[in-house]
Amino acid sequence: MFIQSPGDISHKPQRIISTVPSITELLAYLGLNTETVGITKFCVHPEAWFRSKKRIGGTKNLNIKKISDLSPDLIFCNKEENVKEQIEALAEKFPVCLTDVQNFEDALEMIRLVGNLTGKKAAAEELIRNIGQNFSARSPEPETLIPTTYLIWKDPYITVGGDTFISDMMDKAGFENIYKDQTRYPEVSTDELVTRNPKLVMLSSEPYPFKEKHIAEIEAVLPEAKVLLADGEMFSWYGSRMLYAAGYFRELRSSIA
Repeated sequence: MFIQSPGDISHKPQRIISTVPSITELLAYLGLNTETVGITKFCVHPEAWFRSKKRIGGTKNLNIKKISDLSPDLIFCNKEENVKEQIEALAEKFPVCLTDVQNFEDALEMIRLVGNLTGKKAAAEELIRNIGQNFSARSPEPETLIPTTYLIWKDPYITVGGDTFISDMMDKAGFENIYKDQTRYPEVSTDELVTRNPKLVMLSSEPYPFKEKHIAEIEAVLPEAKVLLADGEMFSWYGSRMLYAAGYFRELRSSIA
């Protein structure tokens, strides 16, 4: 994570833009309502912001003109969620904080960085402590981890590799990512799913909106596996959403046992 800008940020920013939904939610949690002037169309939390804040396009299709018109003094972006060329174009004009979150510890450091940059250091540190406490319960032993496939897309099916934030959160939740040997977001065929033979298949609510009707399709391929819907925000939103993830994971494990 780093600052890429035409000048160092030496003052508390007063006109912040977030191009990352989970960071938008974090900014709201830290109380930066007045300072945050622009968000993407996918920044659905909090709802009040989604309804009232200026929208500056999608995460992959930022509207550079709308962003420029807002005269931001800090823009939060993410290496994975945004397009490299658009980030570079913004960084030529405005201070840009580019985040890169690939695991649980990265996420905590991102929260710390956001707090430091926005004058919310104390609130960010308290959030980090609370998240740590929620996850402080002893992690499941390796032999008790449930061999799991976590699907994020359909036609084709796409899962998550071992170098992703989602995979790290799966580990903490007690689910062994059977595609941990892969990187990023590999496509998987139904034949490969049969070969890998997961005991559990989780269908994420995002980015593809898996619904109850999709469960039967996986069960037809893997009749002995348990298939369920998973709250994608709990597994993939780094930031203040992590405050609630540990409790959700415990409930999810209990429902499977």
